[in-house]
Amino acid sequence: MLDLDGVTLTRLLTAATLMFHVIFATIGVGIPVMIAIAEFLGIKKNDPHYLLLARRWARGFTITVAVGVVTGTAIGLQLSLLWPSFMQLAGQVIALPLFMETFAFFFEAIFLGIYLYTWDRFKNRWLHWLLNIPIVIGATLSGFFITTVNAFMNTPQGFDLLDGEAVNIDPLAAMFNPATPTKVFHVLTSSYMTSALILAAIAAFMILKKKGSFTYHKKALKMTMIAGLIFTAGTALAGDLSAKFLAKEQPEKLAAAEWHFETESNADLIVFGTIDENNEISNEIRIPGALSFLAGNSFDTEVIGLNEFPEEERPPLWVHYAFDLMVSIGMYSMFIAGIFVLFSFIKRFNEHNKFLLMGIIASGPLAMLAVEFGWVYAEVGRQPWILRGIMTVDEAATTSSSVGIAFGLFLALYAVLGFFCVRVLLKMFRNKPAEAELEQRFPGGKL
Repeated sequence: MLDLDGVTLTRLLTAATLMFHVIFATIGVGIPVMIAIAEFLGIKKNDPHYLLLARRWARGFTITVAVGVVTGTAIGLQLSLLWPSFMQLAGQVIALPLFMETFAFFFEAIFLGIYLYTWDRFKNRWLHWLLNIPIVIGATLSGFFITTVNAFMNTPQGFDLLDGEAVNIDPLAAMFNPATPTKVFHVLTSSYMTSALILAAIAAFMILKKKGSFTYHKKALKMTMIAGLIFTAGTALAGDLSAKFLAKEQPEKLAAAEWHFETESNADLIVFGTIDENNEISNEIRIPGALSFLAGNSFDTEVIGLNEFPEEERPPLWVHYAFDLMVSIGMYSMFIAGIFVLFSFIKRFNEHNKFLLMGIIASGPLAMLAVEFGWVYAEVGRQPWILRGIMTVDEAATTSSSVGIAFGLFLALYAVLGFFCVRVLLKMFRNKPAEAELEQRFPGGKL
């Protein structure tokens, strides 16, 4: 049996919570946008299929919101219990975005309830669609505020440190720190992309299995894949801007991701490969000069190497794989979405062929894995710091001996939540297939 110390257990419990919660947080930010697009198209085109898409997605969304509330509460609880030293120092500095995130969620939840219970209540359908706007705004602001907290941990500012105490606190400066723009942009675009691809994967699966209304799922697939292509392009731009930010503000994080040890210009980009205890790299794919270009849009850009930093301040080198997997899945997602959109506009190709549909089905879970890999890289790539340059993870963690018990209890909670979330969603849609609901709400396929 593994004998894990308190700090390791604390890190594992927090990691498990964040990796479970990020699934629902991502969906919580992205799905409202897809609902808004579907209802807009339904009203604009006078098409009941799109209106039903919005209606069914909204019902499923409420289940994920409920689970997200539980996991989000767990994170708040764990911040206080597992990271007391961090909260004692940084809690008062980042209290504003933590409070505003809660406010944004309640704002979203109120309008979500109104939205759900006012279907068919307005003679003018656009009035109901307008209720989407505060839901999207609330979800986006929720993602924005909580991401500024993570950004603050990477580039802390807005306070002075005097005898271990935070003084001269400026909450706005802390919230709008240098990491905020790129992190927020990356989180939002990846949430939109992932949500679009998950919905596309469901539609592709139904088409492949020839289940339900073929027209309904074909329209769902086309809409979500066009959105997916747009949002994957946005995510790629966000990743490019993030790399340039890291090269300037957190060079050790970029260097660890790329196994870049010596400061040099015309630095190669290293893809996958293996590394030994002497930092000798083998079996890799090298793209000459690409790391310098990524860091500064020029092959002559000097990229700081990992050897410039003390060994105890270097992130673990295995984050290289998390980074490469995240980028590889992003490129795959853009490729598969691009192929589908191209085929759908060139009529001699069949965009619903078996192999393309299977590729789209894979893109959904892969996109979620990319989000997980991205967060692993974001958090582990900051190690050994919890608050970069100020407080290490070891200094921030609790000294309690009861973390192991809490770890087991929380894992059980997540297993139960995950099981019932999937169970309820499957039961919700299996018991009322799209074609039956379409005929019930829109007899003869007419509004």
